[in-house]
Amino acid sequence: METIKVRITEDIEPAVKEQLLEAAADVLRRGGTVAFPTETVYGLGADALDSEAVEGIFRAKGRPQDNPLIIHVSDRNLEEYADKIPLKARELMDRYWPGPLTVILRKKDIIPERTSAGLDTIGIRMPDEPLALEIIRRLGRPVAAPSANISGRPSPTTYERCVEDLDGKVDMIIGGGRSTVGLESTIVDYTVVPPRVLRPGGITLEMLNEVDPSIEYMESFTRAGSDEGPKAPGMKYRHYSPKAPIIIIKGEKNKVVEKIRTLVQNYMRDGKKVGILAPSQRAAEYVFDGGNAIFIGMGSEDRPHENARLLFEALRSFDDLSCDIILSEAVKEEGLGAAVMNRLSKAAGFNIIEV
Repeated sequence: METIKVRITEDIEPAVKEQLLEAAADVLRRGGTVAFPTETVYGLGADALDSEAVEGIFRAKGRPQDNPLIIHVSDRNLEEYADKIPLKARELMDRYWPGPLTVILRKKDIIPERTSAGLDTIGIRMPDEPLALEIIRRLGRPVAAPSANISGRPSPTTYERCVEDLDGKVDMIIGGGRSTVGLESTIVDYTVVPPRVLRPGGITLEMLNEVDPSIEYMESFTRAGSDEGPKAPGMKYRHYSPKAPIIIIKGEKNKVVEKIRTLVQNYMRDGKKVGILAPSQRAAEYVFDGGNAIFIGMGSEDRPHENARLLFEALRSFDDLSCDIILSEAVKEEGLGAAVMNRLSKAAGFNIIEV
């Protein structure tokens, strides 16, 4: 498959932008697949109401068939797609849409089983990205769109990473700016009582509880059992992982630094190339002789928005550098830090050392 690759920049001629957006919508109308930017991560879209088109997403990504998709809309008129929308769910949409929030609701039959992975529920969100909203609006139908990567890899936050994974596998890739949030959307399940956060993201539990104090979150909610299908993306299968294995070190700061330094030296003695992921201000703590240890900062430890925005690109950069192992400091699980630690833990397969 030959992939059409274009970029829509701020200085693009309005007429050219118009042509490219209409071309993207036309690809979707014809049952094709289009990767496009959102504020969370880049998404890989297809017409959510077309089962064959949606199948193209699963093929391109190598995505497990029982992993449900999120549908993306350009307005809050959901009556055609969802049944019995709770009042508090409506209030959340009014507060945080467009934005990085997905709400799981009972679906109507217009949503194909392929899109919902056979479930009677569907996740719905309105992205906060003008290019994405315009493509959806032009299509006139919801767009099913998981992250625009090969399944299991760190999600892409730039056009270049989309091309790296999907060139030759999808019909079109549209590049915009870098994703501003950097992590996939928060998912709240409103088909259970009380509602649950199934995936933390840019809308934190504290923000959700301002609207609906009954919403609950525990880390166990984010994992499906080995014998059950996932109700939301990211609950069951390997996700967000670079090629190199990750070990997370968790505990008091000084002890964490000491443990990572010891592990780095041990791995380097074995001839391994070691990646170190930690707050940027800790760079001086992780200087080693020999050049076989590579430090990548994930922003200030006091700025979780930086951590979120930089995480996936950092993990992909370790692959670029052919690291054999990655050692990461844990992140404080407060506010947005809970979402960062959720992604990091899943990328590491929950391989966490406490010191």
